[in-house]
Amino acid sequence: MKKKAAFLFNPISGPYRLIPVKPMIERFVNRDLYDFTIIDTEYQYHARKLAAEFASKNYDVVFAVGGDGTVNEVGNGLIGSNTALGIIPCGSGNGLARHLGISMDPFKAIKWLNKSKVVNIDYGKIAGHPFFCTCGVGFDATVSESFAKAGSRGVVTYLENVLKEMITYKIEEYHLSSNYGFDETVDAFIVNCANADQWGNNAYIAPNASVQDGELDITVIHPFAAVDIPLMALQLFNKQLDKSRNVTVHKFKKLTITRKSEGAAHFDGEPIMLGTKIDIEVVPLGIKVLIPDKNRYL
Repeated sequence: MKKKAAFLFNPISGPYRLIPVKPMIERFVNRDLYDFTIIDTEYQYHARKLAAEFASKNYDVVFAVGGDGTVNEVGNGLIGSNTALGIIPCGSGNGLARHLGISMDPFKAIKWLNKSKVVNIDYGKIAGHPFFCTCGVGFDATVSESFAKAGSRGVVTYLENVLKEMITYKIEEYHLSSNYGFDETVDAFIVNCANADQWGNNAYIAPNASVQDGELDITVIHPFAAVDIPLMALQLFNKQLDKSRNVTVHKFKKLTITRKSEGAAHFDGEPIMLGTKIDIEVVPLGIKVLIPDKNRYL
């Protein structure tokens, strides 16, 4: 029996908006395996609404054709259903897709779905908002807020916002308390909570994170000197950040972050304003995802 599938296409996502992904889907998806439809999203949260509608119609899989923001929206719409989340990565970072072993080449990503399998993975919640890759507060949240207001997308725009915010950013104090007894007040540049191992672009903020261990990883980047930046950048892209003298890493199931004033946070790179107390938790094996059949690492 054919599987019912929907491809939800974000037409403004990342660097691939000029690549003819739709014709690739039409041509290379095996029609003996899939009966599918392709729909453009038209506004924020449209993908979430559409995904929920397809799940209610018992579709087998709904694909997010876009970046991490599109993945988050589609995943949100599928939570609690038997419909799997599929990903054709067309964004700037593609953090979850990279962790799941999905090719960054849209052509290859489309072809692998003809030989794929469904597995259950964890997801997290920050102040009740589901996330599938990472969330956090601090500098990366400030950059996410700035990036969302930028007139263009892509890695270059993101790096421009990093440099702009770095000039004026002020370190904040956080109290961190987890279910495993981690209870500490720290000055931190970044407090990141990860389900997957990276932000995207192979920047491994949580090198030991797993999406099937029933836990999240908290990575605290403490204040550092400018001289430390080259080594930390090298460690970030070589799965060695946890070995930095300026970084601490812990596992948790539930975490409360308390800060002195409300401000920016992010989930899967999407900015959100939250208050002084932020609760974060894991939902074990709470969503189905489609991954390459040969993938063994989650």
